[in-house]
Amino acid sequence: MKITLKKIAEIINGELVGNPEIVITGISGIKEAKEGDITFLANPKYFSLMKTTKASAVITSKEIEYANKPIIRTDNPSLAFTKVVSLVAPPDTHHPKGIHPTAIIAQSAKLGENVAVGAYTIIEEDVEIGDDSIIYGNCYIGYKTKIGKKCLIYPCVSIRERIEIGNRVIIHSGAVIGSDGFGFATVKGVREKIPQIGIVVIGDDVEIGANVTIDRARFDKTVIGKGTKIDNLVQIAHNVVIGENCIIVAQAGISGSTTIGEGTILAGQAGVVGHIHIGEGAVVAAQAGVTKSVPPHTKVSGYPAKPHNIARRVNACIQRLPQLYKKIKELEEEIERLKRYVKDGKAKDNSG
Repeated sequence: MKITLKKIAEIINGELVGNPEIVITGISGIKEAKEGDITFLANPKYFSLMKTTKASAVITSKEIEYANKPIIRTDNPSLAFTKVVSLVAPPDTHHPKGIHPTAIIAQSAKLGENVAVGAYTIIEEDVEIGDDSIIYGNCYIGYKTKIGKKCLIYPCVSIRERIEIGNRVIIHSGAVIGSDGFGFATVKGVREKIPQIGIVVIGDDVEIGANVTIDRARFDKTVIGKGTKIDNLVQIAHNVVIGENCIIVAQAGISGSTTIGEGTILAGQAGVVGHIHIGEGAVVAAQAGVTKSVPPHTKVSGYPAKPHNIARRVNACIQRLPQLYKKIKELEEEIERLKRYVKDGKAKDNSG
């Protein structure tokens, strides 16, 4: 699609600096862009890239006052660029339409208007699926599960029995929702399985990445709050409650009965023990091991996780250990020389 900079600026409510009649024919990253493309620069510290990019125009923050090419200044360049992406390069995804003849759908299941179900998907008894939802092929939707409106479920997703999913939820391939929580009791040295009879409740506008596993609760419910986004390969255990608008990054693991406050960020490979609370707005850095509750609006890192400024100092000390070890060896040798010197001096005094 071809569109002028003037039109783009109007759509994203930005301030155009430069020729409004330049025609944009594509989009790209700032390093890969070529003539005719529009790109974006969200962080001013990368301003030098604007001097080398071949893009015809750049969407920037309002902190950028001048550039060597046309710019559109906005409050949020990343969000503005997202709008332009959908405008200039609409998605080339062809979702299933209608009900595929190989889909197996129980007679008691209730499907809303314009629901699509792909090949070889199984929908069990008493399932409810809202209007305009799309279920790709090879999915499994268990007994009495409820799925809201305008949901998008990609291939090979398993949703077990009695799960509740809100509206506009996206679930990527390989995710398993409602598998049994990891609960066992040891009786005379034997691991006996503890029944997991709770459910999973997923709020509106949640996105769940590929191969995510969310366990059902032991009794009550495992909860994923409205607007939360979960990256690939995340494990969420039984009875975990995640607040609204959280970010859970790839390979993070959350143990049972832990609660995560609203707006919290868990970075990649973060691990959280069970039965603790992470306060709203907290940030858990990548590979952090959280062993106790975290106050709201706190950033923690390291293992065991501690306030980030303390963890940085600890890490700085650890990085200096080779030098400190060398220094200690030198001091030990110096002390030994002093001891010998004092001992030799006392010996001379005694002999005199």
